[in-house]
Amino acid sequence: MAFLKYPSPSFRTTQLPTFSLPITASSRISLPTTHSLNSIPFRNWVEDSRAKSFKWVFSGALALSLSLTGMLLFPSMNGGLTVFRSVGSAEAKVGVNKPELLPREFTSVIDVAGFLSEGQEKRLAQEIRDIEKDTGFKLRVLAQNYPDTPGLAIKDFWQVDDRTIVFVADPTFGNILNFNVGASVDLDIPRSFWSRLAGKYGNMFYWKEKGEEASIEAAVMAISNCLREPVGPNNCSEVK
Repeated sequence: MAFLKYPSPSFRTTQLPTFSLPITASSRISLPTTHSLNSIPFRNWVEDSRAKSFKWVFSGALALSLSLTGMLLFPSMNGGLTVFRSVGSAEAKVGVNKPELLPREFTSVIDVAGFLSEGQEKRLAQEIRDIEKDTGFKLRVLAQNYPDTPGLAIKDFWQVDDRTIVFVADPTFGNILNFNVGASVDLDIPRSFWSRLAGKYGNMFYWKEKGEEASIEAAVMAISNCLREPVGPNNCSEVK
């Protein structure tokens, strides 16, 4: 399952298409009107729609390595994906699938760009383990320079599900912080948190002055603090 200026002056909400690239605006999937909500045909339609939407999320969004300028991806009510794209964002790049760039052993932090030291990777991996143990949410970090990325291959490697946050650090288009957020995470974390996080630690001035690794570490700690806050009307109101 994001690189220009944050926060942007305005946002537009677009439903991602079920298939075909490049990404263009498309109409929302409409619910069938000829079947009742409890009918078998309708349930089959919902399951099929969700399956196709889920497949698209990773064959589209993750094949593009989530490096879509000014874009945050969130699950929509119908099982698809809602896109919050900043005004003036660039066109999506060609999808990538390079499993040969994956590490041989499982790790929650994949740094194909070389932004992080070995010690930094270990600290982030430990923090991510603590997050999962304490909250049940899975944070996964991919540092890349598009198109040098495993892309779609991370879906199976990380077993991405609706409790997963895929954080892609890629400075290609300016803002280095990009997120694909699972449905269960979306229920607990305000969507505005992700744009504020990108605006604070992902902007070009921040990572060029302090380094890409500083942006990555600050973002992971901010996500950790947010996930540990009690769910309520004011949770994650500050990026710490």
